[in-house]
Amino acid sequence: MAPIMLITGGSRGIGAATARAAAALGYDVCFSYHSNADAADLVASSIESLGVRVRAERADVSIEADVLNLFDTCEATLGVPDVLVNNVGVLGQQGELADFDADRIAWTVNVNVTGALLCMREASRRMSTARGGKGGSVINVSSKASTLGSPFEYVDYAATKGAVDSATIGLSKELGGAGVRVNCVRPGPIHTDIHASGGEPDRISRVAKGIPMARGGEPEEVANLILWLAGPEASYVNGALIDVAGGR
Repeated sequence: MAPIMLITGGSRGIGAATARAAAALGYDVCFSYHSNADAADLVASSIESLGVRVRAERADVSIEADVLNLFDTCEATLGVPDVLVNNVGVLGQQGELADFDADRIAWTVNVNVTGALLCMREASRRMSTARGGKGGSVINVSSKASTLGSPFEYVDYAATKGAVDSATIGLSKELGGAGVRVNCVRPGPIHTDIHASGGEPDRISRVAKGIPMARGGEPEEVANLILWLAGPEASYVNGALIDVAGGR
């Protein structure tokens, strides 16, 4: 049987690139999307054309019931996932922390931290050999912002990604002896529409001069690392935080 990959936030950007790359390697793919069903349908169609099974499921990962439904649906339609790619992440408009209200901070934390932890929890319950699972791999998508802090842009987002880094380290130690490897990729400036969400669609053009490779990255370059971490070539890699940031 084909291995199964569950990706949160698979309708755009890094998530969509990962879904397509996984399908090209023969994975069956289940992915979540938040609201853009048309974008999800396009990704699903492109995956289906590669001859693998695919399921797109609407979910808000900050809501426990949605996370449970996502994992249960994946299990019912494709099977228990062998790989979880914890990719969903949101950020608000650029600014200084002094100007952020509580609702904005809570939204960022609920999606980026609570959502990630809920998905990690469900993967732990279903993959761990200590709980009757067959093992697997969890790859969290953090951000280079976790080490840089994103001052004057989105300190709250950077803080949530720091939490994802910490959770990766802790869970890798909990599950390392139970057949599950837990690792983390930390993209730098990547050409996705998340920058428009922050209010600066051309942000990469501005920050490129501070990147040693003098360019932004492509979603496929992050997806390639995710697929490597998911596969047997990375069989002794656990608890790693790997930057995909052009040396930034």
